[in-house]
Amino acid sequence: MAVDGRKRPAVSGVAAVDRALSILSSFKKGDGSLELAELARRTGLVKTTVMRMAVSLEKAGMLMRLDDGTYQLDAELLRLGSVYQLSFDLESHVMPVLKTLVREIDETAAFYVRQGSQRLCLYRVDSRHLMREHVRPGDRRPMDRSATAQVLKAFSSSNGNASPDVSNYPLFTRGITDLHTAALAMPVFREGGRLAGSLTISGPITRLTPERAKGIMQPLREAGIRLSRGLGADVRAFTARNGKSAAVG
Repeated sequence: MAVDGRKRPAVSGVAAVDRALSILSSFKKGDGSLELAELARRTGLVKTTVMRMAVSLEKAGMLMRLDDGTYQLDAELLRLGSVYQLSFDLESHVMPVLKTLVREIDETAAFYVRQGSQRLCLYRVDSRHLMREHVRPGDRRPMDRSATAQVLKAFSSSNGNASPDVSNYPLFTRGITDLHTAALAMPVFREGGRLAGSLTISGPITRLTPERAKGIMQPLREAGIRLSRGLGADVRAFTARNGKSAAVG
């Protein structure tokens, strides 16, 4: 009983998180679905507690209850795993490039990847300016007509093309996702021409004008090629093409 006379919930705070995580961790390699009794045995929790935790995990997309009453891991864990894998592979390559771009261009630089119908900001380095787009790593944005979304859509279905055509990149757009924000985006590739993500520069439309964007395109293009090379892409084919960049929107 609590001091104020109100009964405390049976499971709260860190204890609830620990118990939920113990359910997810109880799945082992080779498991398909597990019965409630088996989950209780593996976690050391009573069945009623497992059932309560399972409801929350189902709502979060981490656990799925099948028609036969058994449970299996769900797709949200795959999404989180892919984000982790991308972070593990890319961070040491991407962050130095972002920092260099911010130092040279004095605008915010970010790296986006596609997550289904959305784009995910994986890394970001802010400019020194107080007026800037306030997006944090982990934030999602729509796959709209913005420069970043166009880049991700253009190349996400062309994996395996060892010499992607980047002659019209970076792209420049203004006021798409946010009426007050402009952005330039350059595709970045892995080995075999597989898309890694979009290298993006963003800033307010009052500062990142079409005229200023023209001066930023070449440094951004070179940074994208340099990052692609670092990730194992064969950049000889697409660096030999005309480096002209197109402004749209």
